[in-house]
Amino acid sequence: MLSPQQTTADPALAGALRMLAPDGTRHPCPELDRWVADVTPEQLRLMHRDMVATRRIDREGVALQRQGELGLWAPAEGQEGVQIGTAHALRRDDFAFVSYREHGVAYARGARIVDFISIWRAEEHSSYNPFDIGVSNPQIIIGAQTLHAVGYAMGIQRDALRAAPGARADQASVAYFGDGASSQGDVHEAMVFAASFAAPVVFVCSNNQWAISEPVALQSRTPIVQRAAGYGIPARRVDGNDPLVCLAAMREALHRARTGGGPGFIEAVTYRIGPHTTSDDPTRYRPAEEVDAWRRRDPITRLEAHLRSMGELSDAQASDVAAFGDRVAAEMRAACLSMGTKAPLAIFDDVYAQPHSGVEREREEYRAYLSGFEDGEVL
Repeated sequence: MLSPQQTTADPALAGALRMLAPDGTRHPCPELDRWVADVTPEQLRLMHRDMVATRRIDREGVALQRQGELGLWAPAEGQEGVQIGTAHALRRDDFAFVSYREHGVAYARGARIVDFISIWRAEEHSSYNPFDIGVSNPQIIIGAQTLHAVGYAMGIQRDALRAAPGARADQASVAYFGDGASSQGDVHEAMVFAASFAAPVVFVCSNNQWAISEPVALQSRTPIVQRAAGYGIPARRVDGNDPLVCLAAMREALHRARTGGGPGFIEAVTYRIGPHTTSDDPTRYRPAEEVDAWRRRDPITRLEAHLRSMGELSDAQASDVAAFGDRVAAEMRAACLSMGTKAPLAIFDDVYAQPHSGVEREREEYRAYLSGFEDGEVL
């Protein structure tokens, strides 16, 4: 299902489908147009607002880490089009399995602002309850979430069969990962199982050009999307900074998954504007000119320009969206600064649902260790 259409002279985007140009102009996309024919201006405005809020969350996370309030943050600036575009295609009963960078997916699915803080402040083992919003807790082990997504999808199949012999699953799961993770064995094993069992799962690869300091061309001599063909998985390569085409490609893949067509694969070509994490210095391995070129393809300004061209976003509405983003960031900062620090031994709480002798033994060993410090109060 690869298309020969080329959106730009930039080889990074060769063969990628696009609906919105960087200046917001809407171009026809015969392969995917029908999947967004019913999208209303109101839906586009909601996507725009979610993208703005995601960026403000992201920038606030970086600022809080730099000020010593968070232990780490994984920036997602520049990738809002992929995350919000695909997340808006999901149904409430779908389930997304994410990495540490999909802040926008979690936000669009209903995560509370405080949930973006606790795990990065190291106050909790995880953050939100996954079953409240249909999103897994952020996975730190690179690519492992793809196996979880496929396992969940196979569970959907089995639940349907238990309910009625011969029944077909109507839900889907989604695995989000980056270009670097696409070289992990877990990802390839997940694709083998997904294809073999026709599991209702969609793989979304956010190709942001850099796996920490390794350029994507070094680990993949051909576009990543072509790897899907080796497993017999239908695939699309899209402009990841175009939220409308991301929405369309995701709707198409989800429909296939829900109707017994098996897994799908989307390579969304985008760019990580910030560092890999706040412990990284990207100026050591990539030129400023490259970053500037991708800034001019900003997914937020692209959708805003499109809305303005339709007369669906006024200056007053844009100001309201910006103010909304500021309120989200302020709420995030307040939640972080008001969060108390737990007692050291609390790290052993809630590791298992039931009492576990191994954890209790480790708790006592750590208690003894802490008691050796002269001013250390053990709680």
